[in-house]
Amino acid sequence: MKVKVSDGIKAKTLVVFMAEGQDSMPAGFPEGLTKKVKKLKELEGFKGKEGQVAKLQVLEDGADLVYLVGLGKEDKLSEDTYRRAAAVAVKRLKKDKVQTADILLPEGDKESLTQAITEGLILGDYSFDKYKTSKEEEEKIRIKGLNVVGGSQKALEKGEVLANSQIYARSLVNEPGNVINPITLAQEAQRLAQELGLECRVYDEKEIQEMGMQALWSVGKGSATPPRFIHLTYKPEGKAKDKIVFVGKGLTFDSGGLNIKTGNFMRTMKMDKSGACAVLGIMKAIAALKPDVEVHGIIGAAENMPSGSAYRPDDIIKAKNGKTIEVDNTDAEGRITLADALSYASELKPSKIIDMATLTGACMVALGEYTAGLFTNDEEFARELKDVAKRTGERVWELPMDDERLRKHIKNTFADVLNTGGRYGGAITAAMFLQEFVDEGIKWIHLDIAGPAWSKEEYAYYSKGGTGFGVRTCVEYVMELDK
Repeated sequence: MKVKVSDGIKAKTLVVFMAEGQDSMPAGFPEGLTKKVKKLKELEGFKGKEGQVAKLQVLEDGADLVYLVGLGKEDKLSEDTYRRAAAVAVKRLKKDKVQTADILLPEGDKESLTQAITEGLILGDYSFDKYKTSKEEEEKIRIKGLNVVGGSQKALEKGEVLANSQIYARSLVNEPGNVINPITLAQEAQRLAQELGLECRVYDEKEIQEMGMQALWSVGKGSATPPRFIHLTYKPEGKAKDKIVFVGKGLTFDSGGLNIKTGNFMRTMKMDKSGACAVLGIMKAIAALKPDVEVHGIIGAAENMPSGSAYRPDDIIKAKNGKTIEVDNTDAEGRITLADALSYASELKPSKIIDMATLTGACMVALGEYTAGLFTNDEEFARELKDVAKRTGERVWELPMDDERLRKHIKNTFADVLNTGGRYGGAITAAMFLQEFVDEGIKWIHLDIAGPAWSKEEYAYYSKGGTGFGVRTCVEYVMELDK
């Protein structure tokens, strides 16, 4: 599907966004249709509630169909309201097999509305059908083109980059473990780097051990497919205004290891690489937008599998920064791989690090399936990222890191730190564990994306499966650093 900017109405189908109680039509709407649309709107019972859609057959004044899409209450409108509404619109157009339509830009900030609507249209159109052998029905309802009437070309192009980068991450998450494993994920990173002009260094299992990454090696050595460590780099042409590192958890499949998961919990564990996929999506967008900020993407990729060579409960492992980890449970493996990744990231001496990981079920218990937990060592950094997340619609909620009694739960061990802190406050003790591997003086945020990284249902601009959560927020944050 192609989204374009248009300076006037060209299609026979129009899409109009309307809030509750709104009667006026946006600029550019044909005057001759206004009375008829108002009458049909009343007949259809359209109230403008969020998610509500009315299909009106007008058959005059250059238009055949007008779709009214509800935004909800006017005092609660946000950029994400329009992003969600655009996704509702594109899904309805597909259902009705409409192939071209004009989207009338609402009143407001032209730049932000164009970008949000573009993102919603593209994200709402996504489906993962790569492995379906029959696609005839899908081809029948595929939309050929949508025009944002009166929109900003620059904002549309940025929206395209962000949405397509998120879709790229989604598709990688949706790939099964027999397709994406540590080796093929590393190959994909190399392919992406070559295509986009990024630097890429991949370390194999021998080099991982030589660098002192015993944590990543220990998690991955139970699998027939060895681990890989991936480092992507973007450097601006001129002097960099800042330097930031994104770290992603890259468990391409998680069986739980010797503390093996039950069957129902092992299902969907291809999504345990969501943080890594988000990092690749971020680097894809950064390469296209070219900010004057140095950006690094770090991934420790491994499979957590049970075998005679797998790591065990009670094992004591030394991470790259020299700290030792006692293994309480092999199914708390993600934080162990991140120990080496964060240690490596710290050695790059950035001002900021953001890690993303499908880390704990405890975070889902606390916040539900649609919100990421945010943990930080710097409140200003957290506030800045939360402000960006409000605009992108990617929900985050800060959880505390200051309970020293809780911190003792990961310190009561024969090593420097234990890899679990018990059931209660599990998302917090996991974040406290990660903090042990971030150097002093570096601003750090940990995003526990266990809930929003995967969707069991279709809603808003999400389809079932991987969501690509975190890509747009992190990229927008980098663009803020570039201002």
